[in-house]
Amino acid sequence: MAIGNYFYITALPNLGDLGEKPGIKPAEMLAFLSDRPVLKSTASVIFLQDDLLQREAFLAGEEKVVEPAVLTMGQVQNQAPLPAELVEVSTQEPSRSIFADITWELYFRFAVRVASEAGSEFLARWVRYEVGLRNAMVVERSKRLGLDPSRYLVAKELGEEGVDFRTVIGEWSSAETPLAGHRVLTLARWRWLGENEGWFSFENDELAAYAAKLILLHQWHRLIEADSGETSSLGTAGESSENGERTTQ
Repeated sequence: MAIGNYFYITALPNLGDLGEKPGIKPAEMLAFLSDRPVLKSTASVIFLQDDLLQREAFLAGEEKVVEPAVLTMGQVQNQAPLPAELVEVSTQEPSRSIFADITWELYFRFAVRVASEAGSEFLARWVRYEVGLRNAMVVERSKRLGLDPSRYLVAKELGEEGVDFRTVIGEWSSAETPLAGHRVLTLARWRWLGENEGWFSFENDELAAYAAKLILLHQWHRLIEADSGETSSLGTAGESSENGERTTQ
């Protein structure tokens, strides 16, 4: 047990269930961890994923208001270069032509390095799950469009092995709207976190799991804001989470 983490874990606000409004923002959590560089680096790489998602949405014209925790506003708006870890030339697949895929591959490899340096088993598992889920989505989308999925898979050797994504991918692909599809994925991720977070261990990984849950809560509320007409169907707390668990099992 890492007794030194007791203060940090207990001082952070309780996140509650999916649908409840979080009492802290990712940038505020990073400021809170400013004197714990290992904890901050682990949380930062998790928050960076959300920053990149916000960046994609902003550049696609889907989001006008963004609130990055790690990237600068200029980086999100494509007015400044991304961090060096995300713009290095890929020596493994130099022919890859889609810039977004290059960025995501570099991101996941960077996250694996951070997990190794920090000794974070949770972060390593989280990366494997995220890569596996992303690539399962790529395969399904490519099948529908008649494309070769191998051109779009990212860091496939890092993906989770032995995980069956067919149920969640089936629900995602049959969702009536893109926002409904996002909700399916968020619920699946929330359920995975519930199965993998280290309750009451006070280890570094418990704070990493907290960071991962925090970004899902903020993403959920962005979905509500993007589709306010369906707010009542999103619900709060346990009801939505339980329904999501039943549909993704």
